[in-house]
Amino acid sequence: MNSKFDALTIHPIAYIETDFPTKFGIPRQADIVSSLQGRIIFEKEYNKEGILRGLEEFSHLWLIWGFSENETTEFSPTIRPPKLGGNQRVGVFASRSPNRPNPLGISVVKIEKILPNNEILVSGVDMVSHTPIYDIKPYIPYSDSITEATSGYAKDSSSIHLSVTYSEGVLKDFPLNKVDLLTKILSQDPRPGFHHDNERIYGFQFLDFEIKFQVYNDKELLVKQIEKVK
Repeated sequence: MNSKFDALTIHPIAYIETDFPTKFGIPRQADIVSSLQGRIIFEKEYNKEGILRGLEEFSHLWLIWGFSENETTEFSPTIRPPKLGGNQRVGVFASRSPNRPNPLGISVVKIEKILPNNEILVSGVDMVSHTPIYDIKPYIPYSDSITEATSGYAKDSSSIHLSVTYSEGVLKDFPLNKVDLLTKILSQDPRPGFHHDNERIYGFQFLDFEIKFQVYNDKELLVKQIEKVK
């Protein structure tokens, strides 16, 4: 069926800067690590006086953004969600997988501060740095919060909590003001949901450091090495 929207073209209005230069390790949903912050920066053509007028009256935002790190180009009608261990398939529209016909994501984030030049400091982000943002809308509790909603196989991830420890000396060059944030990210088990190998040393980049860790018995996480990325 044809319509005037068949050839709809959208352009990023902004991008977000976060502490994650790559996608590995990013919380799987917004607000899982509520203290993880990002800064929304508007593209020049949309950075006009008045675009955020009235936004200071709201506490949260909906962000519509693009899976810019998505490497899959072929459409598949089913996917293996990490919530099911990557062993069962569900329909792509019964998932939040980045591998979808239009690779768009949605996140609710908290407004921490509206900065000069129309920049917005937000928290609870789940995006890689420089993710393109296609739209921003205020979150409205009376219509956007549905208390009786059910979540199927996507159970509450707040029950995931690994005990995190650090090998002696690994934090010597790491920013002290980011240690608590890193601990919260690691406690949520950043390993892929379908790849829990207790013998493997995993690694991801956070800020400009490579974090290498190992998980024991799916309960205890040990950070074995933190190296500055050259």
